[in-house]
Amino acid sequence: MITTIDFEILNFIQEHMRSGFGDIFMKAVTALGDHGILYIALTLILLFIGKTRKTGIRLAAAMIISFVLCNLILKNAVGRIRPYAAADFQIIISPLSDFSFPSGHTLFAFAFASVIFSDYRRWGIASFIIAALIGFSRLYLYVHYPTDVIAGAILGGIIGVVTNIIFKANKNTCCD
Repeated sequence: MITTIDFEILNFIQEHMRSGFGDIFMKAVTALGDHGILYIALTLILLFIGKTRKTGIRLAAAMIISFVLCNLILKNAVGRIRPYAAADFQIIISPLSDFSFPSGHTLFAFAFASVIFSDYRRWGIASFIIAALIGFSRLYLYVHYPTDVIAGAILGGIIGVVTNIIFKANKNTCCD
């Protein structure tokens, strides 16, 4: 039943929201999350600036936890085939070689946004908007089911919040 609803949402997006501009825009938005390069670069920048080092350390921890949980554990444990493969749908980006659940792009984006939001509200709000756009791009491009994106957003948010709580609660760490 959930997969049926997932496909109904994906097909609605394809039938009512696809456009030439949308294709270009969503490919660009999704590229922000490719291979975690944006998050790694921003984390490194924050790590090397004394004033933002504590945030950078929490971001690095959240990104490592996200990678292990999403890419090494959950995707392989669940083994969910991507929607374009299940529906024999021709996608407009290169096919992906890993499994679908959860959306790693979305998980990383929400983990990053959650950590940033705790220290820099304005940048955090902007990060959440970008995270939501990245999640939607994964649906638009037919590479994730809505439940993959929802799970990625929830798990990423939890990872970010818990990382903040752990580091800020332990006064003996670098990030009080």
